[in-house]
Amino acid sequence: MNSKAIINIACQQLGLDDDTKRAMYMRVTGVDSLRAMTERQLIAVVDELKRRGFKIKKAGKQLPASHKPYIRLIHALWRSCHRKGIIQDGSRTALRSFVSGRAPVDDPDFLSVEQADPIIKALKAMEARGI
Repeated sequence: MNSKAIINIACQQLGLDDDTKRAMYMRVTGVDSLRAMTERQLIAVVDELKRRGFKIKKAGKQLPASHKPYIRLIHALWRSCHRKGIIQDGSRTALRSFVSGRAPVDDPDFLSVEQADPIIKALKAMEARGI
């Protein structure tokens, strides 16, 4: 991501209005426009925004949803159990560990319908007991 995009996200996250942003740009770099700044000046603005409390968040790697409805059901049940506090670790790694203990494959995305059925039943039972 380029510096200008980071600055715009940071200003939005910190709730800075246009006048406040331009005043900060002028104070930090002597220029009131991102377009007129050099890369070094842009980095100085990013550093100032970090000083004011901006934290860069890494975007999680979003995996595409499966085309198989029974796989999507497994993921939905797992997330539901996590939201209800039935399971503590709602991560994909934890789901893979859960599946590997009950099926011959490690990843739920590679399950057949027959292999997925007992896992779906187990997750539904966990969800029902947790309520």
